[in-house]
Amino acid sequence: MDSIGKITIYFVFVNIFLIACSPVHKPKIERKQLFDAGWQFHLGDTARADTAGDWHEVDLPHDWSIASRPDSLNPSGGDGGYFANGTGWYKKVFEVPEHWEGKKVLIYFEGVYMNAEVFINGEKLGIQPYGYTSFDFDLTPYLKPGKQNVVAVRVDNSHQKNSRWYSGSGIYRHVWLKVTDPLHISHWGVAVTTPEIHKEQATVRVRTLVKNESTLAQDFVITSTVPLVSEKQTQVSIAPGREKEIVQELTVENPALWSPESPELYRLDVTLSRESDVVDEVTEFFGIRDIRFSAENGFELNGRKVILNGGNVHHDNGSLGAAAYDRAEVRKVALLKEAGFNAVRTAHNPPSEAFLYACDSLGLLVIDESFDGWRVKKTDHDYAGIFDEWWKHDAQSMVLRDRNHPSVILWSIGNEIIERKEPGAVETARKLSGAVKEIDATRPVTSAMTTWDAEWEIFDPLMAEHDVAGYNYQLHRAESDHERVPDRIILQTESYPKDAFYNWKMVQDHDYIIGDFVWTALDYLGESGIGRYFYPGEPEGEHWVGGLFPWHGAYCGDIDLTGWRKPVSHYRSMLYNGDEKLYMAVREPDPEDGKITLTSWAVWPAWESWTWPGQNGKTLTVDVYSRHPSVRLYLNDSLIGEKETTPDTQFRAVFEVPYHPGELKVAGMEDGREVETRNFLTAGEASKIMLSPDRSEIEANGQDLSFVVVEITDGEGILQPNADHKLQFALEGPGEIVAVDNADLKDTGSYVSGTRKAWHGRAMVVVKSTREKGDILLTVSSPGLPDATLTLHVKQ
Repeated sequence: MDSIGKITIYFVFVNIFLIACSPVHKPKIERKQLFDAGWQFHLGDTARADTAGDWHEVDLPHDWSIASRPDSLNPSGGDGGYFANGTGWYKKVFEVPEHWEGKKVLIYFEGVYMNAEVFINGEKLGIQPYGYTSFDFDLTPYLKPGKQNVVAVRVDNSHQKNSRWYSGSGIYRHVWLKVTDPLHISHWGVAVTTPEIHKEQATVRVRTLVKNESTLAQDFVITSTVPLVSEKQTQVSIAPGREKEIVQELTVENPALWSPESPELYRLDVTLSRESDVVDEVTEFFGIRDIRFSAENGFELNGRKVILNGGNVHHDNGSLGAAAYDRAEVRKVALLKEAGFNAVRTAHNPPSEAFLYACDSLGLLVIDESFDGWRVKKTDHDYAGIFDEWWKHDAQSMVLRDRNHPSVILWSIGNEIIERKEPGAVETARKLSGAVKEIDATRPVTSAMTTWDAEWEIFDPLMAEHDVAGYNYQLHRAESDHERVPDRIILQTESYPKDAFYNWKMVQDHDYIIGDFVWTALDYLGESGIGRYFYPGEPEGEHWVGGLFPWHGAYCGDIDLTGWRKPVSHYRSMLYNGDEKLYMAVREPDPEDGKITLTSWAVWPAWESWTWPGQNGKTLTVDVYSRHPSVRLYLNDSLIGEKETTPDTQFRAVFEVPYHPGELKVAGMEDGREVETRNFLTAGEASKIMLSPDRSEIEANGQDLSFVVVEITDGEGILQPNADHKLQFALEGPGEIVAVDNADLKDTGSYVSGTRKAWHGRAMVVVKSTREKGDILLTVSSPGLPDATLTLHVKQ
């Protein structure tokens, strides 16, 4: 079965439980019910959730900020991408069936940004300030079986700035109802570990927290089953109003081990039975894998040393904003894998559940990070204001929720903490690490540290409170640090894209350095202008100087917002992986009135193109990356030259080539033979629009997505990289356009629109299904070009 098939089955088991009926037609109640559809939303504050006003229907996940256009006057500023925030209300009217009488009903929010207040039938249930913590409330005492009920959520993201990147606003992740008997498995109550792993067999330890919220003592059987593999039963008694943790061990013969190359997953069913009737059942997925960290051997996965080729990512999905559609999260992980990454750091907050499910199924190692800061603020209204009250709850919620994911190998408790030089930071780190290990002691704890001055050794006591020391941009200190603290395990948690070779070489040469995580793997909204390059006459300076509007995002990613891999992505993958050996790009030339200037996180803008009007006879710089011993470059079949591409040349060759239209070709050489080639052809005039969907068939569930890349080409199908046509998008059938994009982070056009300009000949449109099957007809048009059409099939 292919990876997409595996992940589809995984999401079916994790997120979808079908309604069935017993032989006597007594309704069977779904334990976990998706509660995303049919909400109403009001932008603005109201005295009460039922106040009449401007409400409109939305389905979740929902981010109201992305519907605004970047505006320099918005208080989120460059940090938040200049998007609007504010306060909003959500409400949903739903009927509670009479046969739910006597059941426990929980509402579970995977993520609300931020300051969520939840109400049921006018009664306030509680709050969750931190927008990245998943949380739940018990609805049971307030529900009216057989009648209409109203759940309402006030979301307050009006206090700006509260983030250093685009946060989005609203109920941006899934919401669920969980319906159980009074005797039930607690929310996040199943923990799976694999304490002993051998080639012949593995021990699977299952810890299940069971609650008895009835008024009577309960006798029951708890059964943990890995279908067709192993099963364990235990007889249990629990007094009324109490809870008990039951520990069971199962044996898996000839275990299939989880790894990025082979992300094998097992299914675990835990059931509570009373007099042969199943009272409750929970399904978890887990992987059998062994992780070890040491300064002597680095990071070992299943007994094999693995170098972490990692990238940092923020939680947004580009043109979709913060909305965590399952398909968007799967696509994000697939893009990272295709770019050669084997690891990701969730900077600087816990990701969505869907993202971690995708990492499990597709095979991507994860550093799961809790916070950007502790007690001292980085922005006026960030986490520092609630740290003392909420740190333990939020950190432990992350670990409870995510502990069964085999992809997660490290817990991170912070990033570039402002008070890191203060003695109190050592105690804070100790408390945070202890809180994490109360829940899960099977994974090490890290956080990211940096300095922009000479005081580095001062962090030794703080680093000692971590199992793995995270270095942001400080890998050049590793060798001297190792001499001073030889048992320190070092991980570069952030690095500049331009330093790819240096960081790769350092990791290769030193076992105590376990990997490097570039800032960043993907472009993202907010932190406006980081990674930019600028032309004469444009504002100078790094992103933190501000005032860079219309920049509203970060261009430091290996992959842009449409999913296109920049040249540095191919280079990085070539360094760490063996499946890509030859790549070529042409540097954008300096304009006539001056030079292109790079900022710290930037690399030179280079493109997969030999179409440079106005440059005839002028010299262009061609970058070649190669794992072959040497390369040859040809222009119109004439040899330009041959150069070595070895470690001594950093696997790179640079050619200066006078521009003439035609064909530019590079050949990889082995033993004097040309074994691989790449070429660019000069494009003619723009004459066609080409549409390429990532999926031509989607599900009729109201949430599935197809990402359609739009390219403007000449008559031969060659991309016209200078095309900047305005594109119009129209849709017929059971779907809707939910986003458009072109990867240009200076284009302030709305991402929620029916139009977008092409940038370097490309754009993208995202189509979402409804709940009806049928065919969607997408039409893309532009003045002077013939229309392009595409049919997407929507299946039940």
